Amino acid sequence: MSHPLSIAHLSALNASPPELVDIAAICGFDFVGLRLKPVTPLERPWPLIEDEALFRETLARINATGVQVLDVELVRLTEDFSLADWEPFVETAARLGARHILTQAHDPEFERVVENYAAFCDLASAHGLSSDVEFLPWTAMRDLQRAVELMRTVDRPNAGICIDTLHFARAGCSLDEIDGLDPRWFRFAQIADAPAVAPATDTGLIRTARQARLLPGEGSIDLCGILSRLPPDIPLALEIPNAALSGLMSDTTRLTLAKDALLAVLNRMAEQECSESGSSSKSALA
Repeated sequence: MSHPLSIAHLSALNASPPELVDIAAICGFDFVGLRLKPVTPLERPWPLIEDEALFRETLARINATGVQVLDVELVRLTEDFSLADWEPFVETAARLGARHILTQAHDPEFERVVENYAAFCDLASAHGLSSDVEFLPWTAMRDLQRAVELMRTVDRPNAGICIDTLHFARAGCSLDEIDGLDPRWFRFAQIADAPAVAPATDTGLIRTARQARLLPGEGSIDLCGILSRLPPDIPLALEIPNAALSGLMSDTTRLTLAKDALLAVLNRMAEQECSESGSSSKSALA
C-alpha cells in the first residue's frame, strides 16, 4: 500500500502558496493543496487568481521542487451560486496543474445543489479537473449518505467525494457505509484525528475543524478502518490545523511530525493486514 502524501493549505494557512510548496518539499510531501479563495473573513487571502506575480512565484517553486498541486479550494455551492463567477478559479487551478477541486454544498435545497453541482462538474471537466464534495456535519450535506445521493443523482464522471476523517467521525458515519461504493468516487482523502467526545454545537465543531485537530494516531478516530476501505493508492492530504501547536513550533517541524504520525498509522495498518492474512492462511490449512 503506497499513498502519496499532501499538505492541505489549512494546515499552514499563514504560509503563502510558494512557501507552502517549499515546506512540502522540505518535509518530503508529494503534493500540496492550495486555497485560491479565503473561506473566512479573518484569514489572510492568497490571491493566486488575481496576483500574477504570486502565481508565477508559486509555479516556479512547483517546477523547482517537483511538489505538485493535488487540489485547490474552496468552491461553495450556495443559494446564490453563479457558475460564471467560478470560471477564473477553475482556469487558475488548471494553470497550476491541479487535479481536483474541493467542493462543498452550503445550500439546503437539494435540487438546486444538484443543478449547480452538475454545471460545475462540466466546467471542471472541460479543464481536466474533478470536483470532489466534502460533506460537513453542520450543513445539509452533512454525511456520507447525502454525498452518495448527490453522486448518484448528478452522475458525472469527474464527480467525487473527499472523505475528511474528522467530518466522517463527527457526522456519525459508519465504516460499512463505504463498502460497495464506486471506488472511482474517491480520488483523495483528508486526514486528521480528534478526541472521542465531539463538541455539542455546530460552533464547537467548526472551531475544532479549523483550529484544534490532532495528529494522526493521537485521537480516537478509526483511521485504519476508514483507510482500509478506500482505494489503496489514493493521495492522503494532512489537514491538521492546530493553533496551540502552531504557537510552539515551526510549520516545518509540525508538519514533519504529522507526516511521521500518518506513516506510523499506515505502517500499523499494514501490520494488521499482514497479521489477518497470516491468520486466514493458517485457518485454511487447519
